Amino acid sequence: MIMPAGPNVGEAFRPENIPALVFEEVTVKSVDKTVDGPQGPVAGAMLGKELHDDGSFSDKVFTPGYGEFYSAHECDVEALALAVPTDALSWPLPRELRIISAGAQDIFDLALEKKWGAVSATAQKMAAAWKSFQAGEVPSRLVGPTSRSLRALFAAVDSRSPVKARAAAIHVGLSGLDLELRHRPPAEIDLARFSLWAHRVLVDAAAGDLGAVTGDVATMEWMRDRFVHVLTPVEVTRIDKHLLDLRGAASDEDLAAAAAEAADLIGSLAPSR
Repeated sequence: MIMPAGPNVGEAFRPENIPALVFEEVTVKSVDKTVDGPQGPVAGAMLGKELHDDGSFSDKVFTPGYGEFYSAHECDVEALALAVPTDALSWPLPRELRIISAGAQDIFDLALEKKWGAVSATAQKMAAAWKSFQAGEVPSRLVGPTSRSLRALFAAVDSRSPVKARAAAIHVGLSGLDLELRHRPPAEIDLARFSLWAHRVLVDAAAGDLGAVTGDVATMEWMRDRFVHVLTPVEVTRIDKHLLDLRGAASDEDLAAAAAEAADLIGSLAPSR
């Protein structure tokens, strides 16, 4: 993030400026504002107007401890849900979040075997855990996505489709990791997200969706840099080899090979989790 340490009204700065590629210029409109944050009011906010290279404008809000907090351009809104370490908590991971994450993994495995009774029971436990967790302190912008992902999971389970149920379980798992971020180190969360994206390769390959598999691999390649600094050189080399082989399988349009490589990668990540 490139911006003045002590912005004043009327000042302009360019957080992105690469000639012929990207241009953004923010003009400071007001400072020392108080805005609604994930856990209550946040003081010291700066409101700016951003000029894009196409001549259009968007509104942006920057706040201490968060950086870029809110951005709106026409119907496109980007709003921060929480930040670490600003919103980090010191107490251990709540039992309810453990139930949600473990349940997502269990459903992913059980749905493949079409054990729908066990899948339904697990989904009910996850829903009960989420209801209990909401009685406490939850970042407001994470409530909707988590609730929607659980509703989608129930619909997928009702469809008795292994592919749909497994895909929905991954979405719930990702929602659970967003909630866990306040209790676990960011790199640990990103490694867990990386594993879920490898699970997604299995689902998209089973659905015969080459485009989705290619996108999954690209996402994993970008995500890799966010956690490898906490791994050993041997672990990094192993992950890089899996990613290289996944990219090769996707380029060769070999979905079976991509699925096999993703399964091997998931197995290699299990000890790290």
